[in-house]
Amino acid sequence: MGLIIWRQEFSVGDAEIDLEHQALIESINTLHRSTCECVTRRQVVDALNEIYAQIAAHFAHEETFMRESHYRLYAEHKTDHDTLLVDLRDIMDEVDEDGEYEERQLSIDLDRWFSDHFHTHDLKLHNESGSH
Repeated sequence: MGLIIWRQEFSVGDAEIDLEHQALIESINTLHRSTCECVTRRQVVDALNEIYAQIAAHFAHEETFMRESHYRLYAEHKTDHDTLLVDLRDIMDEVDEDGEYEERQLSIDLDRWFSDHFHTHDLKLHNESGSH
């Protein structure tokens, strides 16, 4: 079972963004499953780098969507994107520098990170933009 399960309520009404959310969830779930096995610190760092790249690209796409649709909460949403990227970079640096990571805490942080952002920002975007 995955750490995060895709639910239709995660949809923001834009097919491309929804597919990116689904792919991101799958990457987080893959990392979560791998930390339950014997993986090296380097493998975890590489997986986090991949997730970071996915997230940065996704945020850029989502921000374009918000600007083009004149989303009224764009600035607030973008600020959260920026904060989340900094937080993820901090997690990556800790794993890379310390050489150790706590599997359970890493999974909790990633789950909280995705779920909190979705429920505080992406849900508002979905509700305001409606289905396309």
